[in-house]
Amino acid sequence: MSGTNVSEANEALWLLNVRGGFEVRTSAHPTAGPGQVVVRVRAVAVNPVDAIVGPFRRLVTPWMRYPTVIGSDVAGEIAAVGVGVTRFQAGDRVVGYAAGQERLRNNSEEGGFQRYVTVLERVCAELPEDVTFEQAAVLPLGVSTAAAGLYEKDQLALPLPTSSPSPRGDVVLVWGGSTSVGSNAVQLARASGYTVIATAGRRNHDFVRSLGAEAIFDYRDPDVDQQIVEALGHRHLAGTMAIGAGSLTHALHIVGRTTGTNNIASAYPDPLTRVRSFLARARGIRVTSIWGGTPVQSPRRAGHLPGLPSVRTQAPDNSGRHPIRESSGSAWSRCPGL
Repeated sequence: MSGTNVSEANEALWLLNVRGGFEVRTSAHPTAGPGQVVVRVRAVAVNPVDAIVGPFRRLVTPWMRYPTVIGSDVAGEIAAVGVGVTRFQAGDRVVGYAAGQERLRNNSEEGGFQRYVTVLERVCAELPEDVTFEQAAVLPLGVSTAAAGLYEKDQLALPLPTSSPSPRGDVVLVWGGSTSVGSNAVQLARASGYTVIATAGRRNHDFVRSLGAEAIFDYRDPDVDQQIVEALGHRHLAGTMAIGAGSLTHALHIVGRTTGTNNIASAYPDPLTRVRSFLARARGIRVTSIWGGTPVQSPRRAGHLPGLPSVRTQAPDNSGRHPIRESSGSAWSRCPGL
């Protein structure tokens, strides 16, 4: 391993057991194995999956060993690089996907809630100087979950995005277009050439429209499903992203009344979703659950998603409002696991 000499102690927020007890402890410094880097973390983001406690955590991540360190979204500077790492050197500003909770990693050294974390090089991207660590930290899990739902072969399997997409005429429905995952899904689907119809609260309609959505509907409207069916008309529905609690119910109602692939990618992988997925097969509807995708398994190298447009996301500030955050898409176009 090469890198800087680090004298600062490493501290981590340890999840002690499945019941959800947390404790800050001094921890050993992680090491960078082949194809890995160690990031000195300057900002993290908290995702809904991090707040799961009790039996539900056992259901969602039954493979996890305790005590462990969770957290997926990190931004900071490279502290050390492992053998075979060529894209980064010590001191580089980066944003990365900490994969400690993934089934095939399951490693506390790769959990994001600590001062120093090990990250796979292929899910780490250079951070432009005009993007703050706080802005960048909201991206990793949101981008990877959106990309997984849209592009993985066992999800919607849509064509990958490009910098100059040709219009396809088909429509992608994003239920939850102003969420972290949804705002990324809208942009990625547009970069793949699709027309996008989305839902969001009324105060976020302008935001979602600015991301490229053709039409936005208020998910609270009692007849929202009918409104979306009418907006789709006779156009082909290429796929549906269902994001958040209650989204699958609406997605099933809409998909069953439109023409298209009848494929729904659900970003709410609870046990009930799995049951409803099984029942939907009888209606010819295919529902899949997204678990952040499989970026850590991808053999792809940098540059496989060249020149994506600017990526914009929303993240709550301390007041509970949702300011628009912006970052350069060029960094994420170099993150090949997405």
